[in-house]
Amino acid sequence: MAATAKPRVYTVSQVNHHISTMFRDDLALNALLVRGELSNVKYAASGHLYFSLKDESSQIRCAMWASDVRKMKEPIRDGDSVTVYGQVAVYERDGTYQLYAKGIRREGNIGALYERFEALKKKLLEMGMFDASYKKPIPKYVHTLGVVTARTGAAVRDIITVSRRRNPGIRIILCPATVQGDGAAQSIVSGIEALDALGEVDVIIVGRGGGSIEDLWAFNEESVARAIWNCRTPVISAVGHETDTTIADYVADLRAPTPSAGAELAVADMAAVLSSVRERSARLAQLMDQSILRARQNSRQLGLMLRLRGPEGRLQQSRQFLLVSAERMDRIMAVRCKDARTLSERLRGRLELQAAGRLAEARHRYEILESRLHALNPQAKLDAGYAYVENAQHRAIRSVGMVQEHDPIRIRLRDGTIRAAVLSVKPSALLPGESAAGFPGDGCAVKQEGAAAAFPEEASDAFSEKTEEPGGRLTEQNGDGYGRGKQETGRADD
Repeated sequence: MAATAKPRVYTVSQVNHHISTMFRDDLALNALLVRGELSNVKYAASGHLYFSLKDESSQIRCAMWASDVRKMKEPIRDGDSVTVYGQVAVYERDGTYQLYAKGIRREGNIGALYERFEALKKKLLEMGMFDASYKKPIPKYVHTLGVVTARTGAAVRDIITVSRRRNPGIRIILCPATVQGDGAAQSIVSGIEALDALGEVDVIIVGRGGGSIEDLWAFNEESVARAIWNCRTPVISAVGHETDTTIADYVADLRAPTPSAGAELAVADMAAVLSSVRERSARLAQLMDQSILRARQNSRQLGLMLRLRGPEGRLQQSRQFLLVSAERMDRIMAVRCKDARTLSERLRGRLELQAAGRLAEARHRYEILESRLHALNPQAKLDAGYAYVENAQHRAIRSVGMVQEHDPIRIRLRDGTIRAAVLSVKPSALLPGESAAGFPGDGCAVKQEGAAAAFPEEASDAFSEKTEEPGGRLTEQNGDGYGRGKQETGRADD
């Protein structure tokens, strides 16, 4: 069995190029004469001309290069009926086709009609007939609808169909009129005036289906515009297609792009209206229920207020006030007792800390004083190795100048007393303000005596400044009569 060939896959560019080639190869598309009505005419800054060419059911985009535009004898405008000579080609980048015009020729009297249209438009504009302030509002709910259009055709069918669908009970009064050709303008005017004279119509729709500028010209007549302007009933203009604009559209109180759209603007959708009514009814019922509930609540509150303001109510209020006050006093007393206990505990702790601190400070000062007293205790100095030396007059010997040779002295040590005599006096150094005169010899020696013959029994326990201890040891007094013993290298001579 033969394998099936895979289909070829094209890119977008390839497809557009293929279509463009087909257009170029089609001789019928390379030289065309196309008749239609101009719309959306735009002159670009580059000099090129862009516009659309349309008829009753279709339109085609057109472009004309600047070199061809310069060959035109007169400019073109929207609404002109023309014949365009050119070529249909594809713009490959966007995948669109358009007619590239090489020449444009006006047809018949279309240019004159357009000039009449612009002149009448300018005249009515200056008269203020297009002013929005003069336009009458369209009723929200229309019961009777007046229609001025052809007796037969798509326009009247669309208006009736849309109106019945939106409001099955609406009343429609049709005033048939000729909408094209001779006598069309007067027929339209008569229809508008007839419906307005009835006084029963809420809104009038004036319209017809689409067509060329010649077909729609009746709606560009000044008589039709003035009939709409003078009509006391609001008028909706629904002429042609969305791209068609007539003088009647400018003068009417409201413009609709099509007859169907005119019916939708004139007739309210009753289904939507009923839905809105149901929603509002539900909302109204809800508001009524809320109002009744609020009234009941207010009634209960008023009854309660009446009971409270009576004797029993006032008595109950007083009782309640007393209960609340008692509870409040209990809470206040409890809080204050708690605060007092907290403050007492805080003060007790502070006093204990202060007492402990002062006791420690007193103990420290006591230890310092005790240390000082101990340092000043003579016995402590004696225990430290010092000796107390005094003369026969019980005066502490503080200098070698206070003794002479053979003076008796007494030396008190840690464990006893030594009585001695001065063998010689030898100053070790001169004190400030002192001189060496008066010191016999060149030194002072102490001779120990074993008995107290040189001292009376009531002699003082003072000690000498310097004494020689057994074994050749001398003692040297300090500033308060105490001296520490030190070993000399030899004994003093007698």
